[in-house]
Amino acid sequence: MLWVAMAIASTALWPVYHGPGIVVVIVVGTITGTAIAMTGMLRRWSSVTVMAVTIGMFLLIGVPVAVPALAQFGVLPTVEGLGALVAGVALGWKQLVTISLPVGQYQALLVPALVLVLTTSVVGATIALRARRAEFAVLAPIILFIISTVLGPAYPDRPMDTPIALLVVTLLWLAWLRWEGRRLLVRDHSRLAGAAPSRDAVRDSALVGFRTFVSASLILALASVAAVATATAVPPTADRIVARTAVVQPFDPRDYVSPLAGFRTYWQPGDDPVLMTVSGLPVGSRIRVATMDTFDGVVYSVGGGQSVSESGSFTRVPSTVDQSSLTGVPTTIKVLVGAYSSVWLPTLGKLESVVFAGERAASLTDSFYYNDASGSGAVVSQLRRGDEYSLRSVVPIQPRAGSLGALTPGAAVVPRPRSVPPELSARLDEYTRTVTSPGARLQAMIDGLGRDGYISHGVGTNEPPSRSGHASDRIAQLFTEPRMIGDAEQYAVAAALMAGELGFPARVVFGFVPETAGSGPVEVRNRDASAWIEVSTAQFGWVSLNPTPAARPIPAEQPRETAKVARPATIVTPPVTENQNSDRQPTPETTQDPPADPNGLLEGLLIALRVVGWVGLAIAVVLSPFAAIITAKARRRRLRQRAPTAADRIGGGWRQFEDAVIDHGLSPASSATRSEVAAVAGGPASLALAAVADRSSFAPERPAESEARAVWLTVAQLEAQLDTGTTRWQRMKARVSIRSLGGYRGTDPTRRSGPSGSGKAGA
Repeated sequence: MLWVAMAIASTALWPVYHGPGIVVVIVVGTITGTAIAMTGMLRRWSSVTVMAVTIGMFLLIGVPVAVPALAQFGVLPTVEGLGALVAGVALGWKQLVTISLPVGQYQALLVPALVLVLTTSVVGATIALRARRAEFAVLAPIILFIISTVLGPAYPDRPMDTPIALLVVTLLWLAWLRWEGRRLLVRDHSRLAGAAPSRDAVRDSALVGFRTFVSASLILALASVAAVATATAVPPTADRIVARTAVVQPFDPRDYVSPLAGFRTYWQPGDDPVLMTVSGLPVGSRIRVATMDTFDGVVYSVGGGQSVSESGSFTRVPSTVDQSSLTGVPTTIKVLVGAYSSVWLPTLGKLESVVFAGERAASLTDSFYYNDASGSGAVVSQLRRGDEYSLRSVVPIQPRAGSLGALTPGAAVVPRPRSVPPELSARLDEYTRTVTSPGARLQAMIDGLGRDGYISHGVGTNEPPSRSGHASDRIAQLFTEPRMIGDAEQYAVAAALMAGELGFPARVVFGFVPETAGSGPVEVRNRDASAWIEVSTAQFGWVSLNPTPAARPIPAEQPRETAKVARPATIVTPPVTENQNSDRQPTPETTQDPPADPNGLLEGLLIALRVVGWVGLAIAVVLSPFAAIITAKARRRRLRQRAPTAADRIGGGWRQFEDAVIDHGLSPASSATRSEVAAVAGGPASLALAAVADRSSFAPERPAESEARAVWLTVAQLEAQLDTGTTRWQRMKARVSIRSLGGYRGTDPTRRSGPSGSGKAGA
């Protein structure tokens, strides 16, 4: 039973590790712990000795089981492995809740699992084999399950299976221990009496155990069905709170300046150093540095302080990231870092694995964090010249050029942008007034920016002025100046805000777009810095779009007074024909009267009924096991009253009284006769009932029908007397007590085993 419970509880570790390593840890840890407990029982070891042997066995098996990469020949511990094993006992817990799942056999993260399984198996087996109250052994697998759940994901794939199975096994285990204790007690009494248990007693004892298991199984089945039905009808509205949701992640992108804020630093006049050298880069690839999805009116950032976004949560990557559900092209690149220095790791596509090389490989591996939702990676210790890494990733398939018109918005969620300038909305209306479908309007917006915009970084002597930044006032200036002048920083932000207005969840990506990709090792320089947008679509997921206009000559600035006259042209009311072609016609709801005030009384009544319904369902779930007990007792009473003969009905009446005595907390001796049971209950009526039952069992003449009716009237009076002087709570406990439900013999649900139930006469 311990092994079954441990196996079920250990399944809570599978979402954390998800690999063959955790299976080895569970099997070896459980068998080793059980062997230590059994040896301690046979040799009568003290608790201190058991603990010392457990620690010694942990050091012996820990390295090959939990840190196999550092084991000699795969089975012998090494000095380095022992160091990692001991460090994992102290540090592995925090590392386990600050890393993305599953972790597999990454570093020494299997050590906490081995500590849990080995400790709980030793403690559980020791209690089961040596403690006076062996029932406490069920706490070991329960504690293992709780701790494993705390270390696990916020919401596992199958949250109901493991706890229900563990509940069933532990309760059946407790029921078996209770039956076994009673069986041993009967055997000891028989030995003291100088007689061996009869074959009938052995058979009846086995049937008692079987009935106990069946009764417990039925009650558990009812409770499990009710629990599953309730959880299905009222699913949780949020993920559960576990350790990884409560712990502060070591890397918070909000502690760093937005990468887009430093865009112009890559375009300062002077040297153009090699930032990095990339091998294996496909033609037309875009190297991602960071993905930003939160705009607060001042800066586009990775995550935000006012709202939670998917791009702001980074976790450690143990070994690989599962991208099997993504359709794309597998790609492997190698990067040699040059003048580039930042916490942001340049990546390509969606990461599957990264392997660092060079002198700082171990340090970079330990400080690497990744966000799979945005595809951004970060190294807390920062990259610097000479660092190397290999990146294996999947580049998602993108729609063909010119096919944006068929796209529709996807289901991704990004924080709602704040302080969107009205000038942007006005220009977007101008670009999209003649098209209707979401994809066509997105294409019209990209085409409009490309048609009206000009490129200037504002750093060269021959370039027109172009203010850096991408706050709301800078974006408004982009659309109000006579000439739309900016660079990728402003156009990417403007396009992302416009896409959001069109219903497409959008985000800004900062990175590099080398011009010589695909021709051997590629040198990435400052002039390759760029920014683009990604929009969420229902067909392709996140789709990359380049809203930056092509470089072309910028026309001379018009005289200022001409600009003043021409400036209001952007808000001139369109001609009347616009109402026939535009998709922004007034909708009926703009002229509808406001809805009537709701009926407060009716809404209050509906809310009250809903609350009463849910409360009633919860009460029904809680009371269902007790209702099952009361129903079983009512059926038993009815069968006894409707027995075919008067003698059977009289015997059933006595057994009904005896069960009432047991349920009210009175405890006659296991070998008590009917008269002795009646003496325990007290009163002349109970003694008279015992005498009638004895005469019915052993007298040669058959009892009369009237005698059977009198017996049941007496039983009802005696049951009422048992309730006399008790509190309401005590009476309720007697109604739902299961003490009298166990111990029936044969196939007769109305006949109990035991001396009085088997027909032994009173003295």
